[in-house]
Amino acid sequence: MKKVVGYGIAVVGLVVMTLGFNIIELEFLKGIAGNYIAGAGIVLIIVGVVLSLKESGGRKMKRDKEEIPIYEGVGKKRKIVGYRKD
Repeated sequence: MKKVVGYGIAVVGLVVMTLGFNIIELEFLKGIAGNYIAGAGIVLIIVGVVLSLKESGGRKMKRDKEEIPIYEGVGKKRKIVGYRKD
């Protein structure tokens, strides 16, 4: 779900960036410098990309199996004697 939200924020950032570069002109944005609007768009794009990568995990190394400890003893006298892959 966060991945979709990240993509949405990135698309909104692209729209804001086009407003900042005056590709699409709107009356109520005439008083604001285009650099500020474009900068806000770039920030939104970065936030959207980070959110979408955070959900998917980005580039992770693939682990085939995790190591699970093998214990010997009971209670507080337990010791780890080895590990097995699960």
